[in-house]
Amino acid sequence: MEIELRHLRAFVAVATRGTFTAASRELLITQPALTRTVQQLEEAVGAQLLDRTSRGAEPTAAGGELLERLRGVLSDLDAALAAAGGHAALRIGFPWALPDPWIGDLLSAFESATGARATLLRRDDVVAALHSGEVDAALARGDVRAPGIAGALLFEEARLAAVPTGSDLAARPELDWAELAGHPLVVNTVSGATSPGDWPAGHRPDRLVECGSYDEWLVLIASGRGIGSTTTSAARAHTHARVTYVPLRDAPAVPLRLLWPTRRTTDPLLRRFRELARSVR
Repeated sequence: MEIELRHLRAFVAVATRGTFTAASRELLITQPALTRTVQQLEEAVGAQLLDRTSRGAEPTAAGGELLERLRGVLSDLDAALAAAGGHAALRIGFPWALPDPWIGDLLSAFESATGARATLLRRDDVVAALHSGEVDAALARGDVRAPGIAGALLFEEARLAAVPTGSDLAARPELDWAELAGHPLVVNTVSGATSPGDWPAGHRPDRLVECGSYDEWLVLIASGRGIGSTTTSAARAHTHARVTYVPLRDAPAVPLRLLWPTRRTTDPLLRRFRELARSVR
């Protein structure tokens, strides 16, 4: 049997939604028709792709590998078809606050230069969003290394210390970077720009409070669980009545990088966005 695009979309919908019922609603086809379509794909590839249970459907090992590949392929196909029809767009992921007015100027410059629409999508794990095809590119801070992901340094930002407003540190006019290592350090392990490796060996923080998003990070500091470090642009965008931002001496700068899937390195829209991201300041 020849595999058609409908077979691939049907499998991805079921594997992503977790049930044939939800996937059939999304694809606007009957559940029996969807079931037959997925079975046809399984017969064509010669492998079971989904484990059916009373609770729904989950990808098998073979299905999980196929799903990982198809998400990017289908996303690229949809982007190509949109561009061919004069509806080109670029989806840019980001985990937390972006420098302003830089980001607004960049989006305006990109849309004026290309005629394509640019959309910002907040995602805590931008690497996962790039792999799944949820976003076409991403803006992330720190040193991001992942298979299948390319990146380019755009510029660097200064840091501020973030401390509980009621603490003695909040009354200080300035803090030294080395001082932060002597306090419990709140670290966003998913998308944060600060880690113990930012301090020299032998002088690193040994008391870590880990979290998975910028919002959690801010709440933990506000509640007195520890202190942290963030960029000046994020401090302006994310104020909190119980968090005070204090200037830092000798703190390493935070790199802002543009990330994209290596398979799309030659994409003309991405290439133009990269060029403008480096020139707009």
